[in-house]
Amino acid sequence: MRKSKLLALSLAAGLGLAMVSAGAATAESDHHRRDTTGCQISADGRDVQHVIYLQFDNVHFTRDNPNVPSDLEQMPHLLDFLESNGTLSTNHHTPLIAHTGNDILTSLTGTYGDRHGQAVSNSYRYYKPDGTTNSASSFAYWTDGVADTSVPTPADAAPTMVGPDGRNAPAPWAAYTKAGCDFGAVSAANTILENTTVDINKVFGANSAQAAEAKADQAKAQADYVGIGIHCAQNSAVCAKGSTSADLLPDEPGGYNGYQALFGAKSVDPAISKDGVVRSTAGARITDPKGNPGFPGFDGMTADNSLGYVAQMQESGVPVTYAYISDAHDQHGANSGAMGPGEANYVAQLKSYDDAFGTFFDRIHKDGLNADNTLFVVTSDENDHFVGGKPTPANCDGVTVPCTYSQIGEVNANARGLLATQQGVTTPFQVHADSAPNFYLNGQPGPNDPTTRAFEQAWSKVTAVNPITGRTDVVSSYLADQAEQKILHMQTGDPLRTPTFTSFANPDYYVYAGANNCTPTCVALGPAYAWNHGDFAPDINTTWLGLAGPGIRNLGETGDVWSDHTDIRPTMLALLGLKDPYLSDGRVLTEYIENWARPRALVGQHGYDYEELAAAYKQLNAGVGEFAAATLQAATKGIASSAPGDAQYLDSTAKLTALGAERDALVAKIAQLLDKAAFGDKKLDGDQADQLTAQAEKLVKKAQQL
Repeated sequence: MRKSKLLALSLAAGLGLAMVSAGAATAESDHHRRDTTGCQISADGRDVQHVIYLQFDNVHFTRDNPNVPSDLEQMPHLLDFLESNGTLSTNHHTPLIAHTGNDILTSLTGTYGDRHGQAVSNSYRYYKPDGTTNSASSFAYWTDGVADTSVPTPADAAPTMVGPDGRNAPAPWAAYTKAGCDFGAVSAANTILENTTVDINKVFGANSAQAAEAKADQAKAQADYVGIGIHCAQNSAVCAKGSTSADLLPDEPGGYNGYQALFGAKSVDPAISKDGVVRSTAGARITDPKGNPGFPGFDGMTADNSLGYVAQMQESGVPVTYAYISDAHDQHGANSGAMGPGEANYVAQLKSYDDAFGTFFDRIHKDGLNADNTLFVVTSDENDHFVGGKPTPANCDGVTVPCTYSQIGEVNANARGLLATQQGVTTPFQVHADSAPNFYLNGQPGPNDPTTRAFEQAWSKVTAVNPITGRTDVVSSYLADQAEQKILHMQTGDPLRTPTFTSFANPDYYVYAGANNCTPTCVALGPAYAWNHGDFAPDINTTWLGLAGPGIRNLGETGDVWSDHTDIRPTMLALLGLKDPYLSDGRVLTEYIENWARPRALVGQHGYDYEELAAAYKQLNAGVGEFAAATLQAATKGIASSAPGDAQYLDSTAKLTALGAERDALVAKIAQLLDKAAFGDKKLDGDQADQLTAQAEKLVKKAQQL
């Protein structure tokens, strides 16, 4: 979800199908594919003229109820398109923490949260000079500082997207605009304005007309300026039709001078539509809930609205479009509350998503866009864990027999109250509320501080009676202190936002910090939300990736290759003949690419050497790979231990720190070789690749022995 739940707590192939409505047919009169020859995204015989990247919020390939078809199964137009024209990987994974902000930003950049700055999301906390912490949103424009609107000037001067050097992380659109391609952004995290306060002031200026509009009417300003954008290639014919602003990336490697952007529907819509109106795939004018034309809000970016913008941009000459599509399991519009698998409204919402994809594929097919000339990349930010009782009737499948749930909703657990009443701990702290809560002890004590250790040990013992199952659960499943957080890529270049420690809770639980008592209760169902994520859990961390287009192998559904979100960007850039000015944390998924379409150094035996080394590299470096899984288990045992003199914890931490440093050194060496092979035309030396593969596998085994 794009919104923080803490705020709520405090307050088919289908290409031949006809258009589904008269409104859609009317909208088609403005459909036409314009010349994009200035955009250089074809290389080595690959005829790629367009890029369509779609990232869902919590849409599942796997079934949450074995009787109920999964989200993708209920969207056959999309599922059939991917399986018939390309590859659908079912062995794809998230980083940690597995939340919308971190997951999407990892996918966009090809780097983990320690390098793009948002490992803790969708909001995070930062330490202030008085030793307490404030909360800031992960969702802010790419060059924003800390997005904390509770104070005039945040005490933390680091950018939201902070790199390891403390500077702004590189922007994902720069590789495209430098290649002469306009980059259309449809709610894609932090590539567009996310709010009407910090972002508008940053991009337009605090004394601008846009800022004045935001002060007078925030709803209108959001419809006008938030959520939609185009980052322009130089001399862009599309952008010349709108009201552009400077696209400033002062920290961008290699410089980024003279580029412009269209920020918001007020600037974008006239540039991509003859009548200045953008319509959904069903033909309806896209507006906010108050009827203002333009951005409908992030929860309003349902498939029909998001795909309507993507199609309109592509038809108007924007060859690269990145888009976000909101989740299907929450009620959108006037209703509120979560839905369980197979509930009537959930099924109806998925049907509307499927209809939108049917119309979308039909529409762009008529425009000449297909898997022969367009690279399609479709994924979900993460899976999530359903929290609810058994459905009625027991054999319901949702499609023919609707399901209902008498118990539904995450288990909200008050950490302060549970610690005080069960463990007698009242140490002042604040928490980033989550199913993977991050604890920030006041005063920012170090990991070996007695206060920190006593608190961690106490939290490891806290229990709760689950109101759904009736069982007494230990709330925390795993613990990561600062040594383990570094291994998991959760420590950024901003030390002020480093948590004291992180707990990965039982996935049924959502942990927050309430009062230091349990009056009336510290544990209760929260029916507004029933789909938890963030945790270290298979049903959350395993998601899916669909690829189709020139050079993509037609493998249909496959789980043969282990991948994660960092692999998406290098795979795309390798297919497009582009390169980032930085090393990715991912690898090119050559197993899904035809031999003729691969980079030249990744063909034949050299390709096999690359794949073997890359597979070992992922298990060593990925946030949910084998190395991370083993070290997290070891860290949990050490943190929870209470041996005399804290000997077990100290020994465990020393070993993890040394092992992490050894991992980082080896990963750096392997990443350089993988990058040079994929983007520098330098073939791997087979013997060297074998040696490094063996070293990576040995390190994983050392971690497992802990």
